[in-house]
Amino acid sequence: MEGNKWVLGKMIGSGGFGLIYLAFPTNKPDEDARHVIKVEYQENGPLFSELKFYQRAAKKECIKNWIKLKQLDYLGIPVFYGSGLTEFKGKSYRFMVMERLGTDLQKISDQNGTFKKSTVLQLGIRMLDVLEYIHENEYVHGDIKAANLLLGYKNPDQVYLADYGLAYRYCPSGNHKQYQENPRKGHNGTMEFTSLDAHKGVALSRRSDLEVLGYCLLQWLCGRLPWESCLRDPVAVQTAKTNLLDELPESVFKWAPSRSSCCEIAQYLVCAHNLAYDEKPNYQMLKKILNPGGIPLGPLEFSAEGRSVNVHTPNNHKVDLQKAATKQVNQMQNSFLETDVHSERSAESCATWRKVQKEKPIELLNKDTAQESTRRRQKYYESQERLNEVKSPPQKDGCMQFPNSFYEPQQDFTSPDMFNESRRPPWCTRTSTTRTEVTGLKPSTLSEETKADVYFYGIIILFLLIGILSLYFL
Repeated sequence: MEGNKWVLGKMIGSGGFGLIYLAFPTNKPDEDARHVIKVEYQENGPLFSELKFYQRAAKKECIKNWIKLKQLDYLGIPVFYGSGLTEFKGKSYRFMVMERLGTDLQKISDQNGTFKKSTVLQLGIRMLDVLEYIHENEYVHGDIKAANLLLGYKNPDQVYLADYGLAYRYCPSGNHKQYQENPRKGHNGTMEFTSLDAHKGVALSRRSDLEVLGYCLLQWLCGRLPWESCLRDPVAVQTAKTNLLDELPESVFKWAPSRSSCCEIAQYLVCAHNLAYDEKPNYQMLKKILNPGGIPLGPLEFSAEGRSVNVHTPNNHKVDLQKAATKQVNQMQNSFLETDVHSERSAESCATWRKVQKEKPIELLNKDTAQESTRRRQKYYESQERLNEVKSPPQKDGCMQFPNSFYEPQQDFTSPDMFNESRRPPWCTRTSTTRTEVTGLKPSTLSEETKADVYFYGIIILFLLIGILSLYFL
C-alpha cells in the first residue's frame, strides 16, 4: 500500500496456508526483522481470503479507531502492511506483508501442558475483544485454536489471533446468512474445535466462534477434550459435543481437574450455546463472566507445572464440589443474565436483518431458522431448570469460595476452610430467599392470614377426631 519493495529472509513457517519468511524493506536491511511475508501460489484460496478480510475489515486505521473507541490497551489482530504479486521461475505468487509475531500457544502447550486458570481466563477475554471487532465488521474467524494464537514478538504479554484464511463473511452488507443444514458440507474445520453448526453443514455465525473459543478454554485448562479419543469419527465427535452442551454445567464439572474451579468456563459455554443463530452476543457480559471481579488484566503466565485431567479426589468430595460449583453458576446466571436471556433476539442484531424480518409475513420466514431458534431457547430453559434443581449440601456458607481470577494463587478446594465466611468473594451474593436453611437467616414470622388458616383447619381436625372416638366407644 505504501509502494515498498521487500526482500525475503529465512523461512520460519510452512503449512496449508503456504510459506512464511522473514522480510526486510530493501531500503532498511535489518538483522532483527520486524515483518514477515506470507507467500503462496496465486491460484490458491486461503491467502486470497485472508487478504480480502484485511482489506475489508482490518485496515490499520480502523483497528486504531476501534482501540480508542473501546478504550483497549491493544487489539490482538496482526498488523497488515501490504500485499502484491510476484513471479519466480515462471510461476506467479501472491504475498502479504504482516507484523512479525512470536511463538504460538500450541508450542507452549506442548512444552508446558495445561495453562494456569488465570492465564486461560485472560486469553478468553483477549479473544473476545478480537471476536467483537471482527464480528462487528461482518466476519467470523472460523478456526480458533492454540496454533493460531501467537504472542507478540516484542511484547510476549500480548496475544494475537492470526490466520484468517478461513474467515467467513456471515453478514454481507448487513444481511445475515440464513440457517440451513447441509450434510454434504458437514464436519469441516479442525475436528477438536468444530462447532455444532459446522458439523451440520450450517454456515458459520458469531455463536460458532464463541462455541469454539469455549472448547479451547476447556482444553487449555484440562489438557484435553472429552472427544479427543474419537477424532477419526466425525459423527462420534459431534455426539460427544452435543452431550457436553446439553448437560451443562454438570458435564464441565465432571471433566475438569478436581483442583480447579471451572465455574466461569461452564457459565460461558451455557451462554454461548444458547444464542440464537443470528443473535448478537453480549461481549461485555461474557467478559464479565470470565472476570467477575473486574480485575485489570496482568501479564500472561505460562507455568511449566501443567496439571493433568487424571487428577482425582475422593468421590464424595468431588460430588460436593460439583454441586457447590453448580450452585455458584446459578447465582452468576441470575446476576449476569437477568435482563438478557428472555429476549428472542438481541436488540443490536444487524439493522438490515431486523428490517427484513419486519417486512416479511410470518409464514414466509425461513422454517429452518425458526425451528432452530425455538429448539435453542427450549434447551436454554431446560438447562436453567437443571441449574435450579441442583441443591447444595448444608454448609456454613451459601456459596463456594473461588480464587481471585488473576492475582491470587490457585487454592485447594478440598481444604476445610474453603467455606470461611471472611474469605468469600464480594461478587458471591445470595439472591434467593429459598436458602434460609443454608445461610442461617432468621425464619420470617407467620402472617395473620396464615395463622387464621392454621387455627381453622386445626378446629376441623379436632372435631373429626372427637367424632371418630365417639363412634368407636358407642
